[in-house]
Amino acid sequence: MKKLVQDFEVLHKEELNKDNFVLEIKAFEALPDIKPGQFVNVLVENANNTFLRRPLSIHFVDYDKNIIKLYIKRIGEGTNKLGELKIGDKLNLIYPLGNQYSIPKNSKTLLVGGGCGVAPLLYLAKHLKEAGNEVTTILGIRSADDAIELDHYNEYGRVFITTEDGTMGEKGYPTQHSVLNEDFDYSFTCGPDPMMKAVAAFSKSKNIPCEVSLENTMACGIGACLCCVTDTKRGNICTCTEGPVFNINELKW
Repeated sequence: MKKLVQDFEVLHKEELNKDNFVLEIKAFEALPDIKPGQFVNVLVENANNTFLRRPLSIHFVDYDKNIIKLYIKRIGEGTNKLGELKIGDKLNLIYPLGNQYSIPKNSKTLLVGGGCGVAPLLYLAKHLKEAGNEVTTILGIRSADDAIELDHYNEYGRVFITTEDGTMGEKGYPTQHSVLNEDFDYSFTCGPDPMMKAVAAFSKSKNIPCEVSLENTMACGIGACLCCVTDTKRGNICTCTEGPVFNINELKW
């Protein structure tokens, strides 16, 4: 798929809580076909110590309005600078990068997200529902204060919550939720490595396919810088070009 380098205009910034926000950015040209699981590399301007582009999952795409939504967590200087963008500011992207999640049809699908790893799952849920799948999403958060965008996820299927402090949903981690007693045909996950490995172990125990989206540092997005190399059964490969989505059977987990 052809990679584009384009400027976007910031249309809206939604502050979800003190740490997370969503940027709505509008393209000046018609958007290409964007698949769930793909990402963009964003140029961060006016940052003293941010020299490399920042990889961000594509949270949602609205083709009617020519808009991409980016879910961003404030972590360091780069993401904090992105949080300072104003309406009308320009943002330069290389996109669409990486591969995609598989889209089965007419199946029971399980989505598990934790932290800012929830970013690509909303767009995935939309595609899964449109393909006739039953979508169940488990979101793992620290407390009820982190329960954000639930209404959006509810548009595409059932949504369950786990919280570390028990203030909402079931107390514990996503892989401990009681809904996992049900049968599923496929699982998809993105988030911290320990959580994804737990989802992978659960999926293997149920003998169902599982795909994970790795969150390696992907500075160039085209396999040139080798920042994102990951060890697989095919050898060391670049996450940005061969991933970020992998079937767990490909990984040395």
